[in-house]
Amino acid sequence: MARRKTVDETADIASVEAESKPIIPKDIDPNTMVLVKNGFHGPLVYISSRTKERIVWNEFGDEQEMELKELRNAKSSAKKFFENNWFIFGDEYKWVVSYLGLNSYYKYAVKLEDFDEIFEKKPEEVADIISKMTKGQKHSLSYRARQLVMDGEIDSRRMIAALEEALDTEFIEK
Repeated sequence: MARRKTVDETADIASVEAESKPIIPKDIDPNTMVLVKNGFHGPLVYISSRTKERIVWNEFGDEQEMELKELRNAKSSAKKFFENNWFIFGDEYKWVVSYLGLNSYYKYAVKLEDFDEIFEKKPEEVADIISKMTKGQKHSLSYRARQLVMDGEIDSRRMIAALEEALDTEFIEK
């Protein structure tokens, strides 16, 4: 029975490979475990079409391990998880996006830890950032912005107006 590589071993291998040479699919063990983060505000459920295994992330930013071969399967059977950036990969797993051929979906993806930094930018910059986001990330950003407006953490009229226009929603009744 083949031993599965741990997350740390995979991260070390991936970082060395990413720096030294392009990733060649035959060089990667399909049983490699990859840490996948929830990029959706709320519970996220993935059910494997191959094994019927159910993987649940309860909240935005939660992490679950998935086999690389299952992510490859998801690319075929549940592409919306990638198209909407509901599956997010940390820096140590950037190589997964290239390996799976999903660069176009993650070109402008905002890392989960950088989400709140968007609200610290100038309103004009925010509109530009949002215009490049996927529909799924816009939804998550809208949810987070609504929370921050309701809590009074975003109180600039210019920022609220820029967010409302860019996200095509209302945070404050007019």
